[in-house]
Amino acid sequence: MLPKMGHGFVKETPPPTPNRLRQWLQRNALLRLDLPLILVCAALLLFGLMMIYSASAELSFYYSATRDLFAIYGIFLRQVLALMVALAAAPVVVLVDYHAWKPFVLPAAILVILMLLLVLFIGESRFGARRGLLGGSYQPAELAKLITVIYVAFWLDGKKETLQEITFGLIPLVLILGIMSAFILLQPDYSAVLTILAIGGMLFFLAGGDWKQILLFILSVFSLGVLIILLTETGRNRVMNWIQGISDPTLAPYQVQRALEAFYKGGLFGVGLGNSVTKSTGLPTPQSDSIFAIVGEEFGLVGTTLLIGLYLVILWRGLAISQRAPDSLGALLAAGMTSWIVMEALINMAQIVNLIPFTGNALPFISAGGSNLVVSIFAIATILNVGIRSDSSKELQDDLLSKVVNLRRWDRRWRLPRSRRAPGAKR
Repeated sequence: MLPKMGHGFVKETPPPTPNRLRQWLQRNALLRLDLPLILVCAALLLFGLMMIYSASAELSFYYSATRDLFAIYGIFLRQVLALMVALAAAPVVVLVDYHAWKPFVLPAAILVILMLLLVLFIGESRFGARRGLLGGSYQPAELAKLITVIYVAFWLDGKKETLQEITFGLIPLVLILGIMSAFILLQPDYSAVLTILAIGGMLFFLAGGDWKQILLFILSVFSLGVLIILLTETGRNRVMNWIQGISDPTLAPYQVQRALEAFYKGGLFGVGLGNSVTKSTGLPTPQSDSIFAIVGEEFGLVGTTLLIGLYLVILWRGLAISQRAPDSLGALLAAGMTSWIVMEALINMAQIVNLIPFTGNALPFISAGGSNLVVSIFAIATILNVGIRSDSSKELQDDLLSKVVNLRRWDRRWRLPRSRRAPGAKR
């Protein structure tokens, strides 16, 4: 019995119903942030700063003429500065509804194309390529990857009713990707071009593009890759060195040879943080393209395996958020950003052990480079943006993963209940 109070009873507060709980969570968007994804990215960022400090301090000291503090730790401090800028802007990317981005998508794409064009005239030339502005500290090609994912996702979502027609689907998509890729190809940055084309094709597939058009797109990208190899000296040399390195590691590119040496020295558990020898004896770009080799030397096979595992967690959480997205636009954005980050990581790791021709891709969150770090954080912020607008109780009508593997077909016979005979019924 409830105690009386005056002429009534004290009302017991009812427990929150699922609907009330869902409404409360919807009013508190920050509480619906994907915690595993945030923790994994934070771990990668901290580990990246640690590895950049380890890989670059001695290199900066060697090339420094003044021996002052900023010169000695310049690479590390620039990475910290880029991280602070990205983390200050990331909450805006997370909290502003991605549907509100639509008016700014086309102007952003045009601005990126103009910056890519500007690089060709006033960009700083390094290693036979013009890729950077502002003294080489800013690379528009990195921003082009981010904007390409966003622009193509919005375009595909707006054209989803006509994607089956080649004149409204594949041809305009190829023109969109071709314009962006053409300016990057002139720098040249072949890996960025192939990355943009691969992401565009994957998004076209996820958006429901026709299989014949998808196969035609794959054939076109393959043909472009062959032309790059045949018509450019850089492409020919990288492929020939890769083939030679597969048959005999001593004939692999010098950078790959030194990287394999670093992995060999690292063994199972590594030589310890800061104790890498290869970074001080001629391994090219140990703080950026080759940083995975430094991870292998200082933390061994165990450390590299754990690092790969962190990227796989990003893949898991990103695809999970894509599945729960409230609409096709959110699903395309989350899937596109996730695939881009993980693909960049796998390419960097594969090239340094000669599994694929050397491309020069950065290792997201780990390699030194402010441009790559900022756009990588913005990509994760975009995934979180989709995540906080997802309804976890929403019944999925179009599962993106089912486009790749339809697992339900294997147990379809168990889903159909058999009719049972009544007891004592005759056969």
